[in-house]
Amino acid sequence: MKQVQDYIRTIVDFPHEGIMFRDVTTLFADPRGFRMAIDQMLHPYAGIAIDKVVGLEARGFILGGAIAHQLSVGFVPIRKKGKLPGKTIAQDYTLEYGEATVEIHDDAIQPGERVLVVDDLLATGGTAEAGIKLIEKLGGKIVSCAFIIDLPELGGRKRLEAMGMEVHALCAFDGM
Repeated sequence: MKQVQDYIRTIVDFPHEGIMFRDVTTLFADPRGFRMAIDQMLHPYAGIAIDKVVGLEARGFILGGAIAHQLSVGFVPIRKKGKLPGKTIAQDYTLEYGEATVEIHDDAIQPGERVLVVDDLLATGGTAEAGIKLIEKLGGKIVSCAFIIDLPELGGRKRLEAMGMEVHALCAFDGM
């Protein structure tokens, strides 16, 4: 029987030489694989109170929307700078290939709301950390962070756990 990681292809030397890009679009394109991933991502949160699911740009939107639907809660995107139309707050961060800024609408999370953070891949943890900081600035309480893939060698899980975050990932791959 296929596992989630069996649906994920690896593209060598993308976006830079020496990088092993873990491509989840093949997982998303397969109805059984996609359903399996969503179901497995939901499993740890059965019976847990969650008010909002936050998806990190961009593949986190696909996962986050599906998970929010299944949980019957709202979905909130955290986007790259300049992509949201309303009033936002921003957070700068460092990622594997440089620096970036993400934003969230300043009214997207209400104080005390319980939030699940979702993305496809946990590498260095920079994007997730920036998202967590934005949610916390708005008064949200992070329930957990959920990913399809963890790249343990890059230290993202340790980084988030050092912040006091609970982290779930469906699979892990060695290397970058």
